[in-house]
Amino acid sequence: MVNRKNNLAPGSPRVFQAPGRVNIIGEHTDYNDGLVLPVNLSLYTRVLASVRDDNVIRVTSNHFRRTESFRIDNIAPSPSPVWVDYVKGIVAELQSNGLSIRGADLLIDGDIPIGGGLSSSASLELAIGKALLGIEGSTMDARKLARICQRAEKKYAGVSCGIMDQQSIACGREGQAMLLDCQSMETKFVKIPTDLSLIVINSGIKHNLPESGYNDRSEECRTAAGLLQGADPSIRSLRDASITLVNKEKRRLGDLLYRRAHHVVTEIERTLAAFVALSNQNIELLGSLISASHASLRDDFEVSCQEMDALVEIADCCEGVYGTRMVGAGFGGCALSIVDASAAEPVIEEISSSYRNLIGNKPWIHRVKPAKAAMEVAGL
Repeated sequence: MVNRKNNLAPGSPRVFQAPGRVNIIGEHTDYNDGLVLPVNLSLYTRVLASVRDDNVIRVTSNHFRRTESFRIDNIAPSPSPVWVDYVKGIVAELQSNGLSIRGADLLIDGDIPIGGGLSSSASLELAIGKALLGIEGSTMDARKLARICQRAEKKYAGVSCGIMDQQSIACGREGQAMLLDCQSMETKFVKIPTDLSLIVINSGIKHNLPESGYNDRSEECRTAAGLLQGADPSIRSLRDASITLVNKEKRRLGDLLYRRAHHVVTEIERTLAAFVALSNQNIELLGSLISASHASLRDDFEVSCQEMDALVEIADCCEGVYGTRMVGAGFGGCALSIVDASAAEPVIEEISSSYRNLIGNKPWIHRVKPAKAAMEVAGL
């Protein structure tokens, strides 16, 4: 439901922000209706928005150092999406949901690494969505806005994404991780213990989702689920499959699809176990689940790379690290280490030094402070 308030006069600027997110565990399970365990980051996309008196959206990206303009009554998906298509998609999807959008000047800035697996795209979508709603004088249920942003990314950016990123950024809580059931959309929250640190390390290898194997993996999972449905008609997605069934139908699936299904089904099991471990503050068990997740992503899902595997090995050799894995779609991006808070600074120094010796550059490292959901803020 959309609620409207008094609209601002043209030219009155307002600031909106949306955090990035890191997924503690549950990778490539969201578009399979599975479980995920994300937490929002204190890294943000920020949008300075003001109303225009015409039907033009003029958007400037400080990151890309580009300004693009388009009419709100002339939006169509592009065969070769670029950054501005994310904005176009949000405008179009809001309009298709009955919201009257007016022209606006939008300035986009932020500090989330792009292509690092920290959901810079969903952060942009939610920040734009909040901004367009805000300057229109409207509000919308956060879960509905998350769905709108997901549809926009699929249709206008060409990414067959699940709902995790948008749901976490729209509905996450400060200091907590969210267990999200992507089938029922049920959420549960768990506090991040103060003696535990989550450390994100950028491998320096970037990916572009539509051009990577992300969409291929999504299609492979759909194909695997379809084949399993031949053995059990109740199967609608890999979420519905048991590991017993996957193992039994290995010949039907073939080697590649078997490994894809094996990852998804076991990753869903690991995610639930990780939520319980975190709830019980059993950090050693959490760390072992994180490490098992990376091995599965590397071997079964084949979305890691040589640099990422080296980074994970470096981190796991540090005293005080319970476990490390790649995060995000893969093919580069970031890793996440679960670390004893008392050892966080020495671990950061050791990872930085060792990985720099390996690749020649000092890696970007961020110590996570679980953040609030997307919102309007007082200023830049």
